[in-house]
Amino acid sequence: MKRQHHIYHTLKGLAVIMALAPATSLLLSSCGDFLEIEPRNEIVLEKFWNEKADVDGIVTGCYSALQSDACIRRMMIWGEVRSDNMAPGTNVTNDANLLNILNENITAKNNYTEWVSFYNVINRCNTVLKYAPEVAAMDPGYTQSELQATIAEMVALRSLSYFYLIRTFRDVPFSREAYIDDDQTMDLPATSFENVLDSLIEDLEGVKDMAVKRYPTTTPIYQTGRITQDAIHSMLCEMYLWKQDYDRCIQYADLVIESKKKLAKEFLDSRQTTSSSSQDENFTRTNGYPLLNNMTMNNQFGDAYDYLFSREYNMAQQEIIFQLVFSDDPERESMAANSAVNLFYGNGKVSIGYLAPSDYLLEDIAKTSGRTVFEDKNKKLDSRLYFNCNSENKAIAKYVNRGVTISTSNAQNPDIIYTTKWPDGLNGSNWIIYRLADIMLLKAEAIAQKLREGSEEDVIKYNEPYLAQAFSLVNAVNKRAVCQNVLADTLVAADYTTKSQMEDLVMRERQRELMFEGKRWYDLVRRARREGRTTVLSQAAMQKVTTGGSLIANKLSKMDAMYWPYYYTELKVNKNLVQNPAFGSGENDSYE
Repeated sequence: MKRQHHIYHTLKGLAVIMALAPATSLLLSSCGDFLEIEPRNEIVLEKFWNEKADVDGIVTGCYSALQSDACIRRMMIWGEVRSDNMAPGTNVTNDANLLNILNENITAKNNYTEWVSFYNVINRCNTVLKYAPEVAAMDPGYTQSELQATIAEMVALRSLSYFYLIRTFRDVPFSREAYIDDDQTMDLPATSFENVLDSLIEDLEGVKDMAVKRYPTTTPIYQTGRITQDAIHSMLCEMYLWKQDYDRCIQYADLVIESKKKLAKEFLDSRQTTSSSSQDENFTRTNGYPLLNNMTMNNQFGDAYDYLFSREYNMAQQEIIFQLVFSDDPERESMAANSAVNLFYGNGKVSIGYLAPSDYLLEDIAKTSGRTVFEDKNKKLDSRLYFNCNSENKAIAKYVNRGVTISTSNAQNPDIIYTTKWPDGLNGSNWIIYRLADIMLLKAEAIAQKLREGSEEDVIKYNEPYLAQAFSLVNAVNKRAVCQNVLADTLVAADYTTKSQMEDLVMRERQRELMFEGKRWYDLVRRARREGRTTVLSQAAMQKVTTGGSLIANKLSKMDAMYWPYYYTELKVNKNLVQNPAFGSGENDSYE
């Protein structure tokens, strides 16, 4: 079967191919011993799947595939680039496909609509799920609990990959079957968003209790770099939010929050130092949530975000739940550098990558009143004004600079010191999939949806506890970011007394806290699905352009248009796929 670009073209026989993939992602067990014994061209399935080490090597390959440059680029582009956060940067004309996306000129010939990298991950996971039980039956050293943990990991990585696909394309081909044979039927029709989402939730509900709760402290990189029970709970939290099952979303958010509280307490108890007392006090000041302390010393801030976006695993695990791990020394550590961030966001050689903060964002940062993203009440003291963007250079700072120090000795004019950028080609910043602040704000969004509109007395009484809960979550995230020696509220609860006010507050807080982390477009799509209209999404997309805003608004007025087209060759080889109607024939941008 010779089918260029077809989602399954590179997947057939992948159980064999994966054995040859280098274990580059997490320093897990490899299949090196086996490869030294047999010539590569003689490897067959029956010889490979014999012992736990074989399974471990393929599991490593699944993580490696997810952190491939192709996947990370799409996580960034699909989740961020069409939003109000992004604008063209330096040399973006070298990537015409990216420039077209920034201009909302997307056709099915745009290479970034290719999805094969995610189906690669999916089929790797399906292959492990097919063969791992057989290995466990042969290898007495592969225990039942270890097999169950493997199954949970693979189901989670597969579910995460499908979750990216449905949020981007809506309806996609869905299969739990491993494709290892040319005789298997591969031209699957698209399954609806709703049915795929229900299947993912069902799968994760079935394995959540089998997952590793926490890895040994001797392997801190595993705590956040491999799937844990917290990671699965986080995925379920977000998936239930997309399903609009708000009680279940809140339930899983609470499980994650309580787990992080327990971890933080254990961490503090084990240290018994002055700094731990300071950190414990910080939890109290952030409404009881174990967010990292942002204060280095009096009038010096930036610690929390430095920890989150550096490679300091011990501290970061208090807040990070799951991330894809990269290295600034790939040869020594046998791990890949983050080449997607290096190219798109910038590096030590090119301060502005192919992407830059939108003028809309930069103007909002420069304002002293009338802001629409950042809060006027935070004045110039919100760390994220500086950690997200270097407004003087008009560059993205998050993931590019190793850290930022904010000195507020002069609170009216803080002194901002950016540490060195990651070198060109050696970006070691990890790509965060879930962290505690994200889950807290997903919970706040779910609570906001339980609110009722109206000013009647019974509505006000019903809303009061929900408003208080949602505000406490948003306020904690916001307050942690404010550079004050004594953390005091800058947001005022009395300003957010209706459902629409709270919903808008949560959306703004998610935008400024999670900026450039591949979340913003998906947040806008989720809201549009909930409201049944694209008003907020199209308004956001228009913010980043100075001309052509009405054309973008017209395109995005249709619900279909907020999703992406199927890559044009997919329709040529899979006659069961029907193109998104917002993209006409698939090779132009006309709506049929």
